[in-house]
Amino acid sequence: MRLGCKPEWLTKRWSETGEMARVESLIEELGLNTVCREASCPNYSECFGRGTATFMILGANCTRNCGFCGVRHAAPEPVDAEEPSRVSEAVKRLGLSYVVVTSVTRDDLADGGASVFAHTVLKIREHSPSTKIEVLIPDFGGNGAALGLVAEAAPDVISHNIETVREMYAKMRPQADYDRSLLLLRRVAERSRIKCKSGLMLGVGETCAQVRAAIDDLRAAGCDFLTIGQYLRPSPANVPVEEYIEPAAFDRWAEYARAAGFEFAAAAPFVRSSYHAEEAVNAAL
Repeated sequence: MRLGCKPEWLTKRWSETGEMARVESLIEELGLNTVCREASCPNYSECFGRGTATFMILGANCTRNCGFCGVRHAAPEPVDAEEPSRVSEAVKRLGLSYVVVTSVTRDDLADGGASVFAHTVLKIREHSPSTKIEVLIPDFGGNGAALGLVAEAAPDVISHNIETVREMYAKMRPQADYDRSLLLLRRVAERSRIKCKSGLMLGVGETCAQVRAAIDDLRAAGCDFLTIGQYLRPSPANVPVEEYIEPAAFDRWAEYARAAGFEFAAAAPFVRSSYHAEEAVNAAL
């Protein structure tokens, strides 16, 4: 659907609940960031209302300035050595059976923040041993040793979003590289005990042929799980939406991904990589 008024299927209705307030209070108390709030995710009230959140480590300032992203681009903050322990405490106090940990991109750090990811995974394992852990990582500038640090901590899922089709990288991810992201995912997939996951957003001017090619590239790289959602502009400073994709089209993309061999594929307008993330692992099991 070409642009005009936002269609009904992209209307989110929510009201603040006691559980939502509890999560917000805990995050404020522990001095943590969430991608839910920092990236203006449309699902944040629903997720907080379910008593969960996607934790964003390594500060709230990103060294990159992607056209689609609502996270602040600014000088990076000092690494907080106690942050992994506070994330672990939040996971335990919320009683999470599944948690997603992501980060800003830290091109200023030699390992891109990989050691902090690893430390966070180990701390969660220490205090919540039955919790399944997904890490949604940046590309670490293509540093294979940095990826190895994260993998050695043995999260259940390593996710890295390719975000868009190859042809849209100059517009949407000018400081990233499509093939570098595919290589990272291929390296994850080579580790048989860790599930590999990626995500795409639609509605930025891509063609159906380009989407098919991206899905095929991800499967060829060895990805197990795939999420596909509608791009929604976080602010006037971000790249405009080119098209609202109808729900039936998302259903077809999910079918295409499953036929391509993905163990799990979720596609719908409000699907995001960390939204109901536990469903992918449950389906695989």
